[in-house]
Amino acid sequence: MEASSEKENIGIKWLKWQLWEAPLFILKAWNNFLKFGLNYFSVPLLIKTFFSPWRRYYWGYPRGFDPWAYFESFFSNLIFRILGAIFRSVMIVVGTAVEILILAGGLLVFLAWFALPVFLIWAFFHGMRLFFY
Repeated sequence: MEASSEKENIGIKWLKWQLWEAPLFILKAWNNFLKFGLNYFSVPLLIKTFFSPWRRYYWGYPRGFDPWAYFESFFSNLIFRILGAIFRSVMIVVGTAVEILILAGGLLVFLAWFALPVFLIWAFFHGMRLFFY
């Protein structure tokens, strides 16, 4: 610790911690949770590869002139791309919903951190009132 912080009043140190240091830590942790959610569900990657075939399934086109084989390969590849888009869209929606829950939960924790001292003071006086009632 610095020499100047050793001379500070414990109340000032607590206020600095309660109103500055701990909220910064909460914001950093909140940011880490948001990054984890995006990476866990791979939302940016799913958006980039939205129309890629599902599990890289691919039917090659035949050599020579065979219209039915071209038709079969084209529609098989089209179905795999549609399946990939459907599954990716579901995962994007789930990942976005989780991100919204993380945003709401983080905001709740952040606001509760500032309300906690007020609640503790209220709980103390309410307890004293009930004790002496």
